[in-house]
Amino acid sequence: MPNPTEAKRAIEAALLAAPEPLGVADLRRLFDDEIGPDTIRRLLDELRHDWSERGVELVNLASGWRFQTKLEFLRYLKRLRVDKPPRYSRAVMETLAIVAYRQPVTRGDIEDIRGVGVSAQLLQTLENRGWIDVVGHREVPGRPALYATTKKFLDDVGLRTLQELPPLDEVAKTVAAELPGAESGPLIAAQEIAVSGAAPGADAESA
Repeated sequence: MPNPTEAKRAIEAALLAAPEPLGVADLRRLFDDEIGPDTIRRLLDELRHDWSERGVELVNLASGWRFQTKLEFLRYLKRLRVDKPPRYSRAVMETLAIVAYRQPVTRGDIEDIRGVGVSAQLLQTLENRGWIDVVGHREVPGRPALYATTKKFLDDVGLRTLQELPPLDEVAKTVAAELPGAESGPLIAAQEIAVSGAAPGADAESA
């Protein structure tokens, strides 16, 4: 079994190389499960402290641990992008907000809250992005699909559980800063319809 220093370096290397967050069980496999989960968590906490004064931080998300750029430095990194990120419409971001705060919801629920029709293409946009998924069907005639947010959505907004969802205006700021192509305005405008269910004025539906 490696000593704590070597184990911490191995965990650090694995997290830096991983394309997706890694859970405690994933990290234990580095050591053939010879290191217990409590020790892994302690080493992760030490690593998080080691990186606390750098431009990259170690965070615990819904699907595991990962290194990510601190928000205050994203404005610099955006200047390195050569590809143009996709832009998401007001309709897409309102729908995402409704699913996040009222889940599980059907397409009909979303239409009732927004006061306008919701196209299959709009929902497909969010599914393709990995932010929502079908989690079941409502037991009514037609058995409409029930949509909920995914672990990837939580990972992308920097949360571990839905219980950590902040007020929607704070989510809007995070989305605008961290998620490619998202704008804060639509999410801020969607706060009342997502939380209170008040229907907005009809607007053009587009993805």
